Amino acid sequence: MYKEDDPGALRRGRLLYFPAVPGRMEFAEEARRLILAERPQVVAVELPVTLEAAFGRALDRLPELSVIVYDDQEKDRAVYLPVEVADPFVEALRTAREAGIAAAFVDPDSGDRPHLDEDYPDTYALHRIGFEKFVQAYRFHRRRFPPAATAFAEGVAWKLQGLDPEAKVVVVVSLNLLDAVMEAMERPQAQPFRRLKRQGARVLNLHPECLAEVLTEIPYLQAAYEAVRAAGHRLDRQKQVLRLFAEAGREYQKNTGEQLAHWQRRLFARYSRNLALSQKQLIAGLFDLTVAARSIADDNLAWEVWERANQYPHQRVATDLMTVSISGEEMFEKTRRILLRRRLPRKKARLRPMGLRGRKKEAFPGQWRKETRGQSICSYPPEDLVIEAYGDFLKKKGKSILSEERARTEPFTTSLLDGIDLRETIRNWHQGKIWVRSFQKMAGEVGAVVVIFDEDKQNRYPYCVTWLGEHQNESDMAFYATHPDERLVGPGIGRAEYGGFLLSLPPLRMTDIWTDSDYEFAESKPERLLLAALDYSLEKLVVYVAARPPRSIFRTIAGRLGKKILYLPLGQLSPVSLKKIRVFHVLDSHDRRAEAKEYVW
Repeated sequence: MYKEDDPGALRRGRLLYFPAVPGRMEFAEEARRLILAERPQVVAVELPVTLEAAFGRALDRLPELSVIVYDDQEKDRAVYLPVEVADPFVEALRTAREAGIAAAFVDPDSGDRPHLDEDYPDTYALHRIGFEKFVQAYRFHRRRFPPAATAFAEGVAWKLQGLDPEAKVVVVVSLNLLDAVMEAMERPQAQPFRRLKRQGARVLNLHPECLAEVLTEIPYLQAAYEAVRAAGHRLDRQKQVLRLFAEAGREYQKNTGEQLAHWQRRLFARYSRNLALSQKQLIAGLFDLTVAARSIADDNLAWEVWERANQYPHQRVATDLMTVSISGEEMFEKTRRILLRRRLPRKKARLRPMGLRGRKKEAFPGQWRKETRGQSICSYPPEDLVIEAYGDFLKKKGKSILSEERARTEPFTTSLLDGIDLRETIRNWHQGKIWVRSFQKMAGEVGAVVVIFDEDKQNRYPYCVTWLGEHQNESDMAFYATHPDERLVGPGIGRAEYGGFLLSLPPLRMTDIWTDSDYEFAESKPERLLLAALDYSLEKLVVYVAARPPRSIFRTIAGRLGKKILYLPLGQLSPVSLKKIRVFHVLDSHDRRAEAKEYVW
């Protein structure tokens, strides 16, 4: 990339051009590597010469981050320029200072910088294909430069032509201005009208809580870059995002007591990737990462992702400069907003008005355990209604998916069949035809539902129970869960969490599946539930909800029994709804039901 034997070369005599995408870590890494390898006499950066003193003050504070603020009198607004460690222009100045190389600001500040199309490809591609191919591909597809950009490039070229004619210079310039500057350097330039001094430029300290809103790069990523910068190691943005999510997940478990399942981690990666692709990027930005976290879990996880991403350990509140908290709306014209409602148990939130009874507590430690009779067990009816309703929902959803699979689409001839297929009609609009759908009748109903939250490879759910429905509308149920005795919430009332369960109608037919020798060849608890579902279902269809489909042998077993397994990925269901049905309570007798409402929460 540093050869000069072709017209597109970046080395032109004593000048070596380094095109950069502002604010991106990959280009900051490349800028530092280039300067340390070339050891030029001068590093020229495309920054306003009138802000040289302000940038010098901000560089003195690194790795603490600053923002340069000045007033634009013509447009009656304030202009903010964050000074970030992962910005290639800042990195070039910082590396030059550390290596004892002279720095030059080559933007003569002759007017507002022209607005160019900054729809750059995702800079993560540089990590995969290399700097040279990235720059070549961008330059090959560049558009024409407007007159304002040409004039701006001529001002930069005038400053470059005024540098030491014998000095070896590395020129750090924006990638979208590279060719305009190189073309302007081919001819002598006259001195442009320019500002000699910019009044009121100040350097302020950024408040640690606002970094994620105003920085180009994620603060967490910049902290990681600062940690490896001196050693010259390269960071993989994708690995850092996964590490960020893992740390947020651990904090989420610590604060809420809920653990992320492997299917949620996989779904986060897939969903954030799709959000990135919708923005024409390879790796999602912080906003999309937050949206993905909320979608696969809840607002609490999204909050943890945002908080973890905002962490930058070098930033302080108390410094020798004024500390300011700036919102993204103050800095950027186009912003996206997300509202997070964090739901965590807080002492103040639990304060109740006078006269309102609180939840009952033990008079002394171990009181409720002593009052547990342990003679029998039963469920809590309100929770039975919820889980039965969700089972009905899964039955309908399974049948609807099977109906979609068996639907047939064809051009309209003499009959509308079961209705117009708008999607297919629009897709084939150029043919001038209307497409209609035909739904084939599906024989059979759903006789059993299996839901697997956790495959329990670590035996976290040792409580394996089969209990029978108490009336004709209540299913027989088999499940494995955490032991309710480990978390008593009342006398004889234990709180547990499902690892997986089976629902089967009609009731009063199911024996204890956990001791049934017919299912001994099952390799796991989910497989035992599925075998029981196939065995006890009186209908042809069995819905199986899990993070991954069952082994292929179960399709064979189902076929021999005249059944069909309808697999639903767990990630397609609402995390909020799953969370509501996953927790349940076990009572030690039917008598407890009358008082359970005072303890169950």
